[in-house]
Amino acid sequence: MTTQNTVAELAAEDTALAFDALRELRPHLTSAEELVELVRAQRREGYRLAASFDPAGRVVAVAGFRHITNLYAGPHLYIDDLSTLPPARGQGHASALLRWVDEEARRLGCAGVHLDSGTQRHDAHRLYLGSGYVIPAFHFSKRL
Repeated sequence: MTTQNTVAELAAEDTALAFDALRELRPHLTSAEELVELVRAQRREGYRLAASFDPAGRVVAVAGFRHITNLYAGPHLYIDDLSTLPPARGQGHASALLRWVDEEARRLGCAGVHLDSGTQRHDAHRLYLGSGYVIPAFHFSKRL
């Protein structure tokens, strides 16, 4: 496993670079242009993107997150999206992104980092548990 991966926040003008990696998690996305528009709206609500790059400088993994405060957790970073391209899996990119998000949370004075994960994503769950995450609750949703 690679232990040194380059991680950096993507500026708004670089959002399209995240398309391939995010599409792995969000297959309903049809184009980089659609992603840019959706992220533009989310950025107004505090959404940010960090990326892990391969040695050639290509984005191979991304984390989309927000700094939020709520009653149950206080100020924290919430990871909306964490995805790695299949050929780059197992090379430490997602772990590097989680460490980067941890450091950003500390820098911002957050009490912690939270995320939700689909029940079928067993490999992701192993990563999260191995990175110090716990499962403190079940997430319920209802479609209207």
